[in-house]
Amino acid sequence: MTCDTKMRWFSNTVTFNYSWEEVSLANWQKYGPWNNKSTHVVAVDTLSRAVDPQTGILKTERLITCKQSAPEWLKSLMGAHDVSHVYETSYVDPSKKTLTMVSQNLTWSNLVSVQETVVYRPFDARNKQTMFEQNAKITALCGGWQRIKNSIEDTLVNRFVENANKGREGFEMVLEKTRRAFAEEREQEKERLLRIGREVFSQVSQPKETPLVEMLGDVEVE
Repeated sequence: MTCDTKMRWFSNTVTFNYSWEEVSLANWQKYGPWNNKSTHVVAVDTLSRAVDPQTGILKTERLITCKQSAPEWLKSLMGAHDVSHVYETSYVDPSKKTLTMVSQNLTWSNLVSVQETVVYRPFDARNKQTMFEQNAKITALCGGWQRIKNSIEDTLVNRFVENANKGREGFEMVLEKTRRAFAEEREQEKERLLRIGREVFSQVSQPKETPLVEMLGDVEVE
């Protein structure tokens, strides 16, 4: 983390032992029931989703609503809110194998700016590992003493630090359950195809019963 008198930065990197394909797919389940570390997320609303026909990049815009967890002194200073809203834009580039998410706070945006960028990219394709890179810039916009601005920025940076391990543990659970769900689905599909194959083989291998009329043919019966 680097700091100066105008803003604060937070940076974090994590390596997940899952392929980029698994990570980019599980990302859409990050705030679902499989993640008991994200109970602060109240709702995730998809605003738009489209694929660029020239680049093949999937762009998604979402509104994420969270329970407000700011300390009381900050709420009293900036105004009490039960929930906070974050606007997120994500880009999935299948050719470069990158998933990029850019988010900006909407709540208290006239007083503080929190800009976060997260990138998932292959780290070790042979061992199916994916690198997670997170960078956040926190800037207090409110007027007043620099000491107050610094306190606001430091509080928000500390919140990023506290949530880093929680976020990693939660996403690990989602990745594990996603892999298990797809393995079970593949096993069920395999069993279905085997069952169909056995039925077809059974029908083909059964001897055909020849009607008595065909057996007699033109034989005259006295």
